[in-house]
Amino acid sequence: MLYMVIVPIIPDYIAAMRGGGNAAGPSAPAGGNESGSGGGNRSLLPARYPPATGGNEDVQIGVLFASKAMLQLLVNPLSGTLIDRVGYEAPLLAGLAVMFLSTATFAFAENYATLFAARSLQGLGSAFADTAGIALIADRYAEEPARSRALGTALACISFGSLAAPPFGGVLYEFAGKRVPFLVLACVCLLDGLLLLALAPPCATGARANMPVGTPIHRLMIDPYIAVVAGALATCNIPLAFLEPTIANWMKESMGASEWEVGLTWLPAFFPHVLGVYVTVRLAAAYPHLQWFYGALGMAIIGASSCLVPACKNFGQVIIPLCGICFGIALVDTALLPTLAFLVDVRHVSVYGSVYAIADISYSVAYALGPIVAGQIVHTMGFAQLNLGMGLANVLYAPVLLFLKNVCQMKPSHSERNILLEEGPKGLYDTIKMEERKGMGKSLRPVGETEGNGMDSYRRDLTEVSEEDSSDYEYS
Repeated sequence: MLYMVIVPIIPDYIAAMRGGGNAAGPSAPAGGNESGSGGGNRSLLPARYPPATGGNEDVQIGVLFASKAMLQLLVNPLSGTLIDRVGYEAPLLAGLAVMFLSTATFAFAENYATLFAARSLQGLGSAFADTAGIALIADRYAEEPARSRALGTALACISFGSLAAPPFGGVLYEFAGKRVPFLVLACVCLLDGLLLLALAPPCATGARANMPVGTPIHRLMIDPYIAVVAGALATCNIPLAFLEPTIANWMKESMGASEWEVGLTWLPAFFPHVLGVYVTVRLAAAYPHLQWFYGALGMAIIGASSCLVPACKNFGQVIIPLCGICFGIALVDTALLPTLAFLVDVRHVSVYGSVYAIADISYSVAYALGPIVAGQIVHTMGFAQLNLGMGLANVLYAPVLLFLKNVCQMKPSHSERNILLEEGPKGLYDTIKMEERKGMGKSLRPVGETEGNGMDSYRRDLTEVSEEDSSDYEYS
């Protein structure tokens, strides 16, 4: 909601601060009847880049929109590493606290510099809260299909926030002023933080002491399987990120869409997104080995839907491909986010902060470029060419997910052996750690067995492990 709530507020508010156009300030009476295309002094959801504004103001609005995702993109590598070191709860609480302060600051900002600082701080808080929250879900729901259901629920909430925020912000801005939407969201952050303190106090848990050291984020980034998933997440979100700042003006120019039509363009897409989450969770429970196929199918649907957008002639037709885009994004996200956790389980160490920081980086790349790049592409090449390019990118990337076809056949034990080979002390230490892992699955020895017999049995087991793995390990 923080990303999208400023859509109906900031263009009009910046124009009011500069004293330009017919824009009214936040204290203007609702339902005014000054001249304007919408019949009022401001619409419930004005275009992100108002056509009447100057070029410099357009740049300011685009940079302000992108600043959250840009700072989130820069901070995510650090936040993922920190989450791996200190656990999930404390960074989640810190992120919520930063978002509370920044959103409250946004409500009372009176100049562009303060707006920019508050918007950037929202990205800082999101870099910790988003990553820690998703990683915490993956950690608490370690088995399928529970993990897919839990992550699917989180994705449905993300979709609801993103698509409901513009009407939410527009209505409150129209009838209560600029500050109220941000104060409401600040209170939501505060309430969420209090619930976290009640349910999972960061200082009261000793789980962090027993957590292994996570794989560094730079090593996860060069893992080919994780890289393929990250590329898919970034590519599938490009149509959504690039259409948000451009489709409003295109609808007004090409089909004469009214303000309420522009304002409700994305809202119906929430329902196919939730449907896509539900369908993917059910299919993943029945056919877990086809996660890659669900992602590839989603990218193909996104590509086809993107290509259909420029062919639409009225508001009702536009809704159909936008629903297809959101349905496809639901398939990709719901299939591939649990896959990231599974890849960490079988190929690295089961600590999820860094891998979901990579996922957040993928999203941030799309949403940082969208408000700045999309308008320039439309200006130089045209709206149709932008959509065809985005659609082609998704269709061409879909076959790349075939690389993940055999991921479900990977075994965690193989990964653990590789970790012992690549990291940490060598020699007898490796043998003992391998023996501890094997011993966890064996039945307990009889209670009456003497210590001497136990040591003899341990030496025999140790000899067996040494002979079995002599080709893989070097011993002191």
